Amino acid sequence: YIYKEVLYEVKLYAKYIEGDAMGFEVSDKAKEINERLEAFMEEHIYPRERDYDEFTSNQENLWQYPDWYEDLKKEAKKQELWNLFLPKEYAPWSPGLTNLEIAGLFETMSKSAWAQQIFNCNAPDRGNMEVLAKYGTPEQQKQWLEPLLAGEIRSAYAMTEPDVASSDATNMELEIRRDGDEYVLNGKKWWTTGVISPRCKFMLVMGKSNPDNPRHTQHSTIIVPTDAEGFSITRALRSLGEYHSPGGEGDVVFKNVRVPVSNLILGEGRGFEIAQGRLGPGRFQYAMMFVGMAQRSLELMCERAQSRVAFGEALSKKTSVQHEIARSRCDIEQCRLLVLSAAEKMDNYGIDAARDYISMLKIVAPKMCEDVSSRAIQIFGGMGVSQDTPLAHIFTTSRFCRIADGPDEVHMSQLAKLTMRSLSGK
Repeated sequence: YIYKEVLYEVKLYAKYIEGDAMGFEVSDKAKEINERLEAFMEEHIYPRERDYDEFTSNQENLWQYPDWYEDLKKEAKKQELWNLFLPKEYAPWSPGLTNLEIAGLFETMSKSAWAQQIFNCNAPDRGNMEVLAKYGTPEQQKQWLEPLLAGEIRSAYAMTEPDVASSDATNMELEIRRDGDEYVLNGKKWWTTGVISPRCKFMLVMGKSNPDNPRHTQHSTIIVPTDAEGFSITRALRSLGEYHSPGGEGDVVFKNVRVPVSNLILGEGRGFEIAQGRLGPGRFQYAMMFVGMAQRSLELMCERAQSRVAFGEALSKKTSVQHEIARSRCDIEQCRLLVLSAAEKMDNYGIDAARDYISMLKIVAPKMCEDVSSRAIQIFGGMGVSQDTPLAHIFTTSRFCRIADGPDEVHMSQLAKLTMRSLSGK
């Protein structure tokens, strides 16, 4: 592995989190947290990347974590590098940071594929915690949110269905029918991230509860324990040929699954509203993840270009390689600035004012990271597609995420409508 082993001759960019670069201001508290986060990555995460990859790639270890994994989580919690994703409005569970300040932390922790989990900042738990913190009852928060915040359990979000175009959330057909003091669920979901792990103890499930209501008020979101009678996982799904163990995506069935009425979140017909609220902050954090992965790809690309000799000279001397590096830096910087602009707008004007920026990010960020990691792979050659660098994982994750959370085309259509509306005043 060549992770973090080279001191580069030139710093590629000035980290905005360290000062006033790019005009975005952050607090001294945020700068200090990021410094500690970077030190944690250097000391505890990068040295373990080979071990983690070898353990989780072994089919005998499917859906398991390495023995040392929990120790890293305990250390992160001890250093107060925990639940950093929650902006200050989520007090008392938040570290008190703005979305703008959180963005830099996500870039840092996302340079390694599995680091977010160590800091309890990973999806889908992250989004589920936001939903429960924002919309949950005190009882729901006590039973489900607090164990998630403590990192004691994991969760899943069951939205996508195999039989309908799930890019349109109003298409969901899983039935949620009230029967006395219970709701009864029947239907199928798939690509349910995290559900395969034995640590997953509950799901937030979106389904149709009020079919006669207007289109956007037909659906509800309800908490379903994974040990509920009638719930089953029919198979683990492979993404681009790989299981995402130890989390994994599942194909699941609900057959007369009964849960208490008290498990409903916010009220009947509020599922679409919850889904939109859940995906807003998550998408900007998700976009900064791609900035972090792309930045890691660029750093590795530069090291490779400087150290590898082909046809009598270093790759860094070749114009084509220089152009790929320059193009990658431009792409990353543009995306980083867009994320920070979205975060600042969300902080100052709320999520509704940032919806066009969030749509832009969903379109731009995964494709940017896919392109940068692809260029890095090309410069590395055979090593780039092997397990000796994180590049293959970064590339496949980026490609997968251009479909996950809504395909690019849906967000482009939404952005076009918002743009025309804002420019025409209609």
